[in-house]
Amino acid sequence: MNEKLDLQSSPDRDVEVPLEATQKSRWQRIWPAMACGAGLFSDGYLQAVIGPVNTILSKLYPVSYAQSSAAQNVSSIAFAGTVVGQLVFGYTSDHYSRKWSLLVSTVILFVFAALGAGAYGANGSPQGLFAALTAFRFLLGIGIGGEYPAGSVACAEATGELKEGSRNRWFCLFTNTQIDLGFVIGTLIPMIITAARPDDLGLVWRLSLGLGVIPPLSLLYLRLKLKEPESVSREAFRHGKTPYWLAIKFYWPRLILVMMIWFIYDFLTYPFSIYSSKWISVIQPKSALWQTFGWSCLVNFFYLPGAIMGSFTSDWLGPKRALMIFVAAQGVLGFIMSGCYEWLQQPKYIGAFVVVYGVFLMLGEMGPGDNIGLVASKTCATGIRGQYYAIAAATGKIGGLVGGYVFPIIQADGGGATLHGGQYPFYVASALCFFSAFLVFWLPNINQDTIQTEDIRFREYLVANGYDITGMGNTEWQEKRKMSVSGAHGGVMQRE
Repeated sequence: MNEKLDLQSSPDRDVEVPLEATQKSRWQRIWPAMACGAGLFSDGYLQAVIGPVNTILSKLYPVSYAQSSAAQNVSSIAFAGTVVGQLVFGYTSDHYSRKWSLLVSTVILFVFAALGAGAYGANGSPQGLFAALTAFRFLLGIGIGGEYPAGSVACAEATGELKEGSRNRWFCLFTNTQIDLGFVIGTLIPMIITAARPDDLGLVWRLSLGLGVIPPLSLLYLRLKLKEPESVSREAFRHGKTPYWLAIKFYWPRLILVMMIWFIYDFLTYPFSIYSSKWISVIQPKSALWQTFGWSCLVNFFYLPGAIMGSFTSDWLGPKRALMIFVAAQGVLGFIMSGCYEWLQQPKYIGAFVVVYGVFLMLGEMGPGDNIGLVASKTCATGIRGQYYAIAAATGKIGGLVGGYVFPIIQADGGGATLHGGQYPFYVASALCFFSAFLVFWLPNINQDTIQTEDIRFREYLVANGYDITGMGNTEWQEKRKMSVSGAHGGVMQRE
């Protein structure tokens, strides 16, 4: 009886081929991962650039913008669009195509980045301008959202074909590091333009937004050449009914964990980045605007070494352990910053503030920044990975949206530009870092071959629950599975 169950629980073990065994050159294995993941540069740039743009619009329209809900809407509405985009493209990437989902999101990014730069109110109305900019930023967010379930998931699947021992670092370098590079460039560009044209702030914010069309346009050709990842060719449910109820029963505990960790990470990261220029302008109120943007750029620069170093530690320590260690270290440093904020907030110590604050952000990238996407893309099976990842990432973006509204309230409750107003955000952040480290403890371990082993686990679970897996994958793999199942049934009959 046990022999019969073993054969039925894994009917295609005999046709299982390691993903890295595909006949491709090193470049043929790497460039799809790059083309899929690098679009997240647009996310980093378009999210970071809105911080300086927000500051400029507040100066240009000190009453109608700065003292209205428009300031929060323009800086935060893209998060809402991103949530919609993540959920929509999560579905299309699983049910239709990773490639075409990516191409559609690329076109959306290009179109609405350009429209945002040219936003205009009827008859020059400032309120019309703010409404148009808010609408375009929402639609832009939908395109950004597509980069997560289609791009990051396809990138993770493509790295499964790379050399064992280096897969995590390539995923991190092509995804999270690209976001962080976008954060740096997104504050560097406004700084340069403001320094060159300090009296033409209208040009500064429009050109800063307009340059956001370049990243998606530069990837369009590579994405046209993409093919579906090997794991998708084997495991997709496109020719059969997706077993959602079985997937929920199998994955809901770990999905909730991933959602909570990602919510906390984005709740802290995006507001801290967007509002860094405001904090620095409070510490150095008499500095030129380009200098304020320059300090923000330096702060964002600390994301990069954290992301790059974290990509290697993710391979060396494993995503779970690296995430836990560095998010806990971030919490420790946050409490230290809270205790020292009385001195760090003084203008003469602005350099020390930026460095310590930058290290705080760097630790966040070495922990959840690099590894939460890895965890989300490798803790579920290929056939539902886009939707699983999309739900987790959308929860994170909701955290970023909530954080964008909550952090100003936290500052205000502390007294605004006072000692406690600066300390409170770091108290909250540090406490959440420790809670996040506690949650990570319950995650499964993630190895170099987890994508393939997870597919096998889920497939065996489906068979044990009566689901016909011979409809999974493309035609070639369906034929292989049918032959394998027939052989398995013959083996059982012979034994009986």
